[in-house]
This record gives sequence, C-alpha cells and structure tokens, in this order.
Amino acid sequence: MTEQEAGLRARLVAVGVDLVTREGAQALSLREIARRAGVSHGAPRRYFPTHLELLSAIAREGFAELGAEVAEELRGGKEPGGGKESPRAQLVALARIYVEFALSHRGMYELMFRHDLLESNSLGLRETSLPLFNSLVELVSRVRPDVRAPDVAGALWANLHGIAQLWGWGSLQLATGADGVEPLVRAALDAHLGPEAR
Repeated sequence: MTEQEAGLRARLVAVGVDLVTREGAQALSLREIARRAGVSHGAPRRYFPTHLELLSAIAREGFAELGAEVAEELRGGKEPGGGKESPRAQLVALARIYVEFALSHRGMYELMFRHDLLESNSLGLRETSLPLFNSLVELVSRVRPDVRAPDVAGALWANLHGIAQLWGWGSLQLATGADGVEPLVRAALDAHLGPEAR
C-alpha cells in the first residue's frame, strides 16, 4: 500500500470515528463516510472490501482509546507518586473508566460491541478487546486469589456493561432513584469481589 493509499485509508477511519461520535453508529454508511471524506462512494471498497471491515477498523479505534485510558490509569499516570495502592483500587478505577467511556462515547461503545462485528472477527476485533479483559482478570486474581478469576472477571464485566447500557437508556435511574452511576459501580464491585475491607 502506498503512502497515499494508507493516508486515504486512515482518513476514512478518522471520518468514521468522527461520524460515530457525533451521530451514532446508525450513521455509518459507506456512502456517508465516503462523502465526508471527500471521495467517491466506491472508494472505501478499495481499502475495505466489506462494510464490516470498515466498521471494525473504526471500532478498533474505540478499543484503542479505551485501552489507553485504562493503561494510563493503571500505570498511575493520574496520581502524583505513581500507582494505585491496591489491586482493588485499580479495579475501581478500571470499572469507573469503562462505564464513563460507555456513557460519554455512546455511539462508539455500541459499535465496539456489535455482535456482527465481533462474530465476523474482521481485522481481529475480538482480539483487540482481550488486553482490557486480561487486565481485569489479572486484577481480580490479585483481589480474589480464592476464585477462578476469568469467571469472576467475566461476570463483573457483564455487570458493568449492563450498568452502562441501562443507565444510558434511563432505566436504572428510574428503577433505583440513583442520581449518579458511581454507587451502582461500587455495588457491582462489592457483589463480585466481596465488601471492601475497612
């Protein structure tokens, strides 16, 4: 691929990221991405043989952004002196970042977890999400060495995903009367990890 072709491919993905951010996943047609990128409506097919491949490339950008936020937090990049004090504190931070990302990047989050994209595994999208899950498993294993960490991490992830979805739809606020998502995230962590030692 020439430099010019790589540049156009990257521009199509960048336009898609901007479009999903502004208008949601439903706006991601090949024709609209091409129009906003200033190319013919057939141009994306030269770089992405299927629509799913272009959508997967866009979703990979979402996983990369979320992964970078988590990695920075786990490295201690936001705390003077570096590092969280405990694996549980790191899990709290990871859970908060995950739910905040889901709520502030609704279109991208929806795209990242679209069943058809993950099922097709176009551009290795399933593998793109694994480092984040592996971080979750590793932290769970340090907090709860008495359990099979992938199972507890999977249940916790599903719980956080559900909180994000139901909060985004307005259902949790209605059902619980909560005025913020943080207590629900803490309750999910306590449910899967046991109450925090005082």
